Amino acid sequence: MTTAERLSRHIITNAIENQATDIHFYPFETTTNIYFRVYGKRILYQSISTNRYESLLTYYKFTSGMDIGENRKPQNGTLFHSTKSDKYSLRLSTLPVNQLESLAIRLLPQQQNLSLEQLFLFKQQLHTIKTWMNPPAGLILFSGPTGSGKTTTLYALLESALKDESFLTITLEDPIEKNIQDILQVQVNEKAGITYQTGLKAALRHDPDIIMVGEIRDRETAKFAFEASLTGHLVLSTIHAKNTQGTIHRLLEMGITPSELEQSLIGIASIQLLSILTCNPTQKRAAILEILDGELLSQVINGIVIDLHESKHSFEYLRRKAYIYGFISKDTFETF
Repeated sequence: MTTAERLSRHIITNAIENQATDIHFYPFETTTNIYFRVYGKRILYQSISTNRYESLLTYYKFTSGMDIGENRKPQNGTLFHSTKSDKYSLRLSTLPVNQLESLAIRLLPQQQNLSLEQLFLFKQQLHTIKTWMNPPAGLILFSGPTGSGKTTTLYALLESALKDESFLTITLEDPIEKNIQDILQVQVNEKAGITYQTGLKAALRHDPDIIMVGEIRDRETAKFAFEASLTGHLVLSTIHAKNTQGTIHRLLEMGITPSELEQSLIGIASIQLLSILTCNPTQKRAAILEILDGELLSQVINGIVIDLHESKHSFEYLRRKAYIYGFISKDTFETF
């Protein structure tokens, strides 16, 4: 085992033991800082010399399929790491900075199965999004910042639906974060010509019941997702937006018409993760959902600004409720 490989194993093992979701390498001229992101907070793990980091970066590039001679362009790669209790897919991303390259690693557990019941703080919200899966066609969207659990929620929803009925399900992902049985998962690879658009076209020819689009990133993907939902398919996807009403504004900016929104959208849920007070050491965070569906959804589509606090669906209302019920601390309640 090389020195770089030993260092890599040491860092990754410690990241997993600390329940980190990400590892960040910040290189400077002589020193490189290594940070773990744990429950949403970035924590300094240790510092190493930049010479050691450059050797480690070369090792990561080589083993993850990147070009070790390229340091002027961002690159992506994938590695796998196994422990006694789980397997992890490591998603690597480099970024050129000040004649050096920073590195970010996302840790994606493959055997850690969280049920829908474990994901959400309030069970009534779980019941609501389960009812969204009943229509044979339409579009369900989850929004929120990176790391808020959008993809985890989509996976859990799909696995729950497949327990009840044998749906032909196809996912289009970049990257595939977790391998799931009984689902056809397609890796988006733009270099190979497999974009979200071409993948969606091919997926529709397989006559799927459910299509999951990893992320609506642009106008073209949005158009295809809405067209698929209008032609008799149930489509699930994610989008980056601050809240549910912001999601509508983003879709309108992407060229989706109010009529298409009215005909296709079943519901939008924005996700916010909260650190919770619990006796269960394996569960430190749970999600609250700002939900927009039914008549409220129709009002927003038609340009009416609504106060979700009155409908008891706003993040502010839900955080206050969580605090009053003793689910979260005062510090967590006041953080937002």
